[in-house]
Amino acid sequence: MLNLDNQELIRETFSNRLLIILAGLVCLKFAVIVERDEDGYYVASVPELPGCHTQAKTLDELTKRVKEAIEVYLEAEGSRPREGVELVGFQFVEVPAK
Repeated sequence: MLNLDNQELIRETFSNRLLIILAGLVCLKFAVIVERDEDGYYVASVPELPGCHTQAKTLDELTKRVKEAIEVYLEAEGSRPREGVELVGFQFVEVPAK
C-alpha cells in the first residue's frame, strides 16, 4: 500500500504529464497576411497580434518564422490575442491609374 506522500507524488506527476500532453494538443489559430516586397522577400503579419511580423526568402521559411514570431509574441504579451479583430476575407479593388 502506498503512503500518502507517494500517492501525492504520483497524483502530481500524473497531473503534470497530463498538462504537458494537453498543452501539446491545444493550438491557437491566427490569420496571417503574406505579401511580397520589392526585393522579392515574403513578408508575413498577424493582424490579431500588433507588431507581430517577419520575412523570409521562401514561403517554407516564412511559415517557420511566422510560427516562431507568434510563439515569442504570446510568451512576451500573454496568450490573449487582440479582441475584436477577425480576418473575414480580402478582395482586390481596381481604381483608374493616373
